[in-house]
Amino acid sequence: MSQYYKPHRKVDWNYGGPRWRLSRSKIDLFIQCPRCFYIDNKLGTARPPGFPFNLNSAVDKLLKKEFDIHRNSKSTHPLMSKYGVDAIPFEHKKMDTWRENFKGIDCFHAPTGFTVSGAIDDVWVSPKGELHIVDYKATSKDEEVTLDAEWQDGYKRQMEVYQWLFRQNEFTVSDMGYFVYANGRTDTEAFDGKLEFDVKVIPYVGKADWIDGTLLEIKACLDADVIPKTGEACDYCTYRKAVGEVLQPFIKKDVGSSKISKAKSKDSEDSHEQSLFR
Repeated sequence: MSQYYKPHRKVDWNYGGPRWRLSRSKIDLFIQCPRCFYIDNKLGTARPPGFPFNLNSAVDKLLKKEFDIHRNSKSTHPLMSKYGVDAIPFEHKKMDTWRENFKGIDCFHAPTGFTVSGAIDDVWVSPKGELHIVDYKATSKDEEVTLDAEWQDGYKRQMEVYQWLFRQNEFTVSDMGYFVYANGRTDTEAFDGKLEFDVKVIPYVGKADWIDGTLLEIKACLDADVIPKTGEACDYCTYRKAVGEVLQPFIKKDVGSSKISKAKSKDSEDSHEQSLFR
């Protein structure tokens, strides 16, 4: 088994266990595919993870360091000035915890009994004291980066869950959030041991009114004793179904062979018993 993939987690981490919590990414998994979500959170078998995007993680880490310089000095980052954002990085004693995976900012959702959590990249604050949720993204493409692709709907939901979480923690949060998007350039003459980025700030107005209803749907899903439907575009479920189909003839053969083996084994045992008592 791969060292990177442990399919069966300890029951403490499954739904109903003392360490289970509903993360932002798990909410998005439910939206993508209720069946994969159920198998993961109720039955304890997660999807195989993708390989880590180390370059993206490096960009994320460096951006955090850069904005922390302005957080400490209570100053506006040049990108904020360039894109007309009247704010500075928000300073709070829990900032490091909010950024930490498997911790983040959390809240108790009374209607479901869930602890909901998410790890943020950054928070900015306006002169009026309104918080703006900020998420860092990195890519490399020839065209201008936008939020227009269908697969980027997950980015928008991510932003909205963070906005909702901060409101549940009694912060005043603006609907306006920002994506700091770094686009790796490929039009330079040479690599020279460094990768250059064009960085832009993309505003996004979040709408978090879907979250409470979705949490109730998740609760109903997890409390049910039936496997839910698959997601419309779930490649994992499509793969499982296809594998099941091609393996079916072999499974039937194995079952038949097993029955024959058991029968032979029983005859052998009977013969052995008879020899013992002759």
